Amino acid sequence: MEVNTVWWRTGSLRLKVASGSVVGNRYAENYDVLHVDSERPLAVVADGMGSGEGSATAGRTAVDVFTQTAAPGALREAVANVQTAVREKGRPIAGLTGCTLTAFVGDGENAWLVQLGDSRVYRLRNGLLELLTVDHTAAWLGLLHGWFTPESPEAHSARYRLFRYAGHPDKPEPDVLSIGLHRGDQFLICTDGVSDQVSYQRIQQLLEAGTDPGATVEALLNDTLIHGDDNATAVVIQCVSALPSEGKR
Repeated sequence: MEVNTVWWRTGSLRLKVASGSVVGNRYAENYDVLHVDSERPLAVVADGMGSGEGSATAGRTAVDVFTQTAAPGALREAVANVQTAVREKGRPIAGLTGCTLTAFVGDGENAWLVQLGDSRVYRLRNGLLELLTVDHTAAWLGLLHGWFTPESPEAHSARYRLFRYAGHPDKPEPDVLSIGLHRGDQFLICTDGVSDQVSYQRIQQLLEAGTDPGATVEALLNDTLIHGDDNATAVVIQCVSALPSEGKR
C-alpha cells in the first residue's frame, strides 16, 4: 500500500493531506481514480460504476477533465465538461460508462465540495464527525422518506442505484457546497469502498486518534482489506496553522 502526503496553502491555513487507494479482493483492477494536486488545494475522487472498460474510462476521463477545468468560480461548468467528455468517451464502449465524482477545492479561508454520486466527504470538528455530502442513490431517498428500513433487502439493492453520476444521459448537475475551514478540522474524502466497509464509529475513532493523516489513511485502508473486498480510496485533509520547518515534514 502506498500512501502519499502533500502540503497545501489556502488563505492563512496550511493543510496536510494524505491519500491512498487499494484494489481490495473483489476485482483484479482498481476502478477508483484519485488525484491530489501537489500545487493547489484540489483533491478529486472518482469511482467507476461496475468493472470493465466503461468503468475505467469514465473515472479517468472525469478526473482528468475536472482537474483541467475546475476553479472555485466555475465548478458547475467543470462538471458539465466532465459530463460531456464521459458521454463522448463512452459512445464506442459497450455497456455503461459512468462514475462518481467528489472533490474538495480550497478557496482562501473556505473550501468548495463537489458531489456527484455516492463517494463521500466527512468532517471532524470539535469531536463531531459529520457527513457533509448526500448519496445520490435510491437507497438514500428511500431511507429519507421511510420507504424501507436500513436492514431491508430493498435498501440493500437500492444502494447501487445511482440517479446522479458522471456519464448519466441527462447530464445531472452536482451538489456544490461552500464550507469554512477552521484550524483543527479534519476531512475525509472516500469512495464507498471505505464508507460501506468501515463503520462511522471506526472512522471517527481513527480521525480523532490520528495526529498524522498518512497513518489515518493507512489504518482506514487496512480496515477495508480486513472487513470488505471492494476498491477503496481515502484522502484525509488536516487543517493546521503553519507549515513545519524545513526538514521536519
